[in-house]
Amino acid sequence: MKIAIGNDHAGTSYKFKIIDLLKEKGIEVLNFGTDTEDSMDYPDAIHPVAEAVESNKADLGIILCGSGNGAAMTANHHKNIRAAVCWNNELVALARLHNDANILSIPARYVSLQQALEFVNTFLNTDFEGGRHQNRVNKINSKDC
Repeated sequence: MKIAIGNDHAGTSYKFKIIDLLKEKGIEVLNFGTDTEDSMDYPDAIHPVAEAVESNKADLGIILCGSGNGAAMTANHHKNIRAAVCWNNELVALARLHNDANILSIPARYVSLQQALEFVNTFLNTDFEGGRHQNRVNKINSKDC
């Protein structure tokens, strides 16, 4: 498995811990985020994550910014990307089960490191249910994407 990860300055410290967790699991990581806490524009780190998932160079993506919203909005401009902002573990599970989310967006300023690591584990270990949810997922992309 290969995971693309991207972050702005608000998610740097969490990113390093998430990468450690992923590597412990034997998962290859593509790091598109900043490695410093110097202010930067989140789209510069998020577009490459979405492009990696979109082109199947990565199986899934994890993105981090202060609120998680800007990162998710950026990623969701890409065709077949379903980035979900999640601030509790139940939302992470539902994003995978019902929405086939392929990018997890973590609001680094609003969750603890422990929560973020739990979210990553849930994201990786939860499969899409399909069934009645597949038709809904098929309707997500606009005709212009």
